[in-house]
Amino acid sequence: MTDDEPVRDAGFDDFLDALADGDGYYVECANGHGSLPPRRVCPECGSADLTETPLPDAGEVATYTRVHVPAPSFADDAPYVTAVVDFGPVRLTGHVLADYEDVEVGTAVEPAVGETATRGERLVVFEPR
Repeated sequence: MTDDEPVRDAGFDDFLDALADGDGYYVECANGHGSLPPRRVCPECGSADLTETPLPDAGEVATYTRVHVPAPSFADDAPYVTAVVDFGPVRLTGHVLADYEDVEVGTAVEPAVGETATRGERLVVFEPR
């Protein structure tokens, strides 16, 4: 790896790779608790018996906000909408690719991978259905 190459976070970047390929997943323990990778144990019960389970194709916005004053790593992206989206067994946070006025609790969205305008880094985004 050279100084110009981004550092790879194997667990998170593997998750983003899968999501970008349309194969998003979460991990689930034998007790049915879902969580997002990377995980070695279930955060609910401590089970180490985890399996990759397909992430549903769509979820619903559980809550959202418009960000006007971002962290420096998102300076050129503002204003933007960030949402927590319910996918049944798991919730995922990301940017919504829609105007604030077009987002509300219950809005159906699909997960995808986008890129920040500020640094060109990958992130979870949601596209309205």
